[in-house]
Amino acid sequence: MKSPNYDAIQKAMEDIRRDRYDYYLDLYLMEVVTVHVEAMEEALRRLYHTVPEEYESGVVFDSEINTDAEIPEVVEEALEQAIEVITNPDRYVRIPERSSSEAFLVMREFALSVRDPQLKRLLLESLNGAGAFRRFKDVLLKDKRERKRWHAFNAKAMKRVIDGWLQEVLSFRA
Repeated sequence: MKSPNYDAIQKAMEDIRRDRYDYYLDLYLMEVVTVHVEAMEEALRRLYHTVPEEYESGVVFDSEINTDAEIPEVVEEALEQAIEVITNPDRYVRIPERSSSEAFLVMREFALSVRDPQLKRLLLESLNGAGAFRRFKDVLLKDKRERKRWHAFNAKAMKRVIDGWLQEVLSFRA
C-alpha cells in the first residue's frame, strides 16, 4: 500500500471551517481528494433554484430538479468529483477536522517546552480565553527559531493523530 501524504492530510485536518472545501482520503491511492463546497452549492442553486436551509451532504432532496439548468464546466467537474466520492464509500473516507482540544494541548505542551522564560510566559498567557489559537501564532511571529520549532513540533503531533486515525479507518474496513 502506498504511504499517505501526511502534509496534505494535516492541512485538511487543520482546515476546521470547511467553508470552501471538504476533504476525503482516497484509500486506494492514499491521496487527499478535495471537494469544492462552493461548487456544490452553486450546482444545488442551479438545479433546485435555491439551496435548502437544511442541506447536509448525503441528503437527497424531494423537490423538483430544474432539468434546464445550465451548469458551468468548472461546477460540473466539481460536482462529478463529489458524486464520485459520495457514491464510493469503500474507496473514500472523509478526513475529520482536528480536535480543538487536542490542538490546544499540543500548543500548551510546546509552550511549556520553550526555554526562554519571557516567550514561555507570553505563549502560556496567549492560551487563555477566546482567540487563543490566533494569539499563540501571533506570539510566535516574533521568534523565527521558535516558530520553526513549533511547526516541527506540531507536525510530529499531527503525525501521531493521523496515524491513529488511519489505523482506525483501515482496521474498520478490513
